[in-house]
Formats: sequence, C-alpha cells, structure tokens
Amino acid sequence: MTSRISIARPQAGGYSPDPHGIGNSRPSATGYRAANPENPIEQLQYYAKQIEDYAIPPAIGRFLIIVTFLEDSLRIVTQWGDQLWYLQKHRHFPGGISHLFLIINVITMLTGSGAVVTKRYTEYAVAGLLAVVIIQGFGYGLIFDMTFFLRNLSVIGGLFMVFSDSMVSRKKLFAGLPSISENDRRKYFLLAGRVLLIFLFLGFVLQGKWSIGRAILSLFGLIACVMVAVGFKAKWSASFLVITLSIFNVAVNNWWSVHSAHPARDFLKYDFFQTLSIVGGLILLVNMGPGGLSVDEKKKNF
Repeated sequence: MTSRISIARPQAGGYSPDPHGIGNSRPSATGYRAANPENPIEQLQYYAKQIEDYAIPPAIGRFLIIVTFLEDSLRIVTQWGDQLWYLQKHRHFPGGISHLFLIINVITMLTGSGAVVTKRYTEYAVAGLLAVVIIQGFGYGLIFDMTFFLRNLSVIGGLFMVFSDSMVSRKKLFAGLPSISENDRRKYFLLAGRVLLIFLFLGFVLQGKWSIGRAILSLFGLIACVMVAVGFKAKWSASFLVITLSIFNVAVNNWWSVHSAHPARDFLKYDFFQTLSIVGGLILLVNMGPGGLSVDEKKKNF
C-alpha cells in the first residue's frame, strides 16, 4: 500500500503552490483576474462565485418545476370520480366533455413534464403546460381567485425559465451559427420569468395574519423580490427567496401532518407542490443568471 505513495520532492516545474490561481492577481489571456490572496474581499467573492455556479444543478430546478404537474396528474387519476362530479355538478360540464377535459389534462401534464426533465421538445412541453395552467383556471372556476392567480403567475414564470434554459442549450449546440434573434428572445423570456416568479411571495405578503416576525420577513422578502425583478444581485436575492420559501413551505403547507380524510389536506398538498415548482424556477435563475435586461448585466459593460 505504501509503495503507491510518493514522498519525494516534486520535480521543478511540476508543482504549483497555488493550483487554482487564487494568488494570481494579474489578468490572464482570457481577461479573468484571479482573487488577490492579500485581499479577503476578493477571496470571498471568488469562493462565492464557485458556490453560485456549482451549488445546485439546474436539473433539480427543472424537476421541481414540474412536480406540481405530476402531483396534479396523480390527484386527478386517484380522485377521478370526485373530479367528474365537481366538473359536472358545479361547473356544468356535459358528461363527455368532462371526461375529455380530464384526460387531455393528464396526458399533457405527464408528457410535458417528461419532456422538460429530459430536455426534449422543451418548447412544445412548455406551451402544453402553460395551456394546462390557463385551461384549469377557467375549467375549475379559479381564474378570479387572487391566491390562485398569483401562484399560477409564478408557475408560469418558472415555465419561462425552463424555456430560457432550453435556449441556452440550443446556443451551446449551435455555437457556430448566428443567434442574435435567439439571444434577444432569451433576454425577454428571462425578464418575464423573473418578474412573474415573485408573485407567489407577493401573495404571501397580502394574505394571513400579521405579526412582528411576519412583517420583518415580508420586508426582506419584498426587497429580494424587487432585486430579482430588476436583476440587481439577482443570484443572491433569488437564493434568499429559495431558502425562505422552502422553510415557509415545510412549516405552513405541511399536508403530511393532516389526516387523510380532512378536506384541507388536498389544498395544502396543492400549495406545497406549487411552491416547490416556484422554488425550482428560482433555482434555474440562480444557475442561469438574470439575463441581458438586468442591472447585473449592465454593470458588466461599465
């Protein structure tokens, strides 16, 4: 075993006391200047950049975005009779139309979710899932419910982030081809995704009972939402919202602690998985950055 360990002094030129280039304060050929070892702020910024780039893989964000559609599909299948009864009795759907409505929703959600996770035909998958969000709002009569409306705006923002992520993949695949119009489209989708993602937190601020802790959390959350919307320190503010919403989701939407026969269980489960989807959109924002139409991007040009 010890014969495999070399304790000899490294050969000249083959050893670097600073293999990561942290101590190199001179600009390299690529224009990147490593952190100055004598400047603790630059070292902190260097390591923070590494955490931003590698902390959470974007695949986790894409999966979290579609979990609400997977849960919704499972709920429709397992509560098929109740779903039909509600659509026919309360929404006055004819018998055949109600069946067709549920079947189309389940098939679209399952196939679209699979396409998003595997990154195949992402544009069609996003369009199909977006159509499901809108159709369900009208079909179940919830389109004018403020909480439902704000939550689904955030879900749509997450879908826009998925679409923007697919544009990044296509850009890497066809790197040698001109893609000016593609870049412009991606900037606008990222801007729309950023703005829409924050509506869930705004809904949280507007509803519920107020307390000192809630007021403090809402204040910091609103500041983070504004920073995400304008793209200023967007990765850090989105990370703050990811942590805040995750804690809030587990503490408030704890559907697993409610008896299976209690009517509130399904509502809590629905809210829980929708919040997970919005967290997934924020994770994609942390990985991709805010895009060209943002304060962070404009600062790079000065």
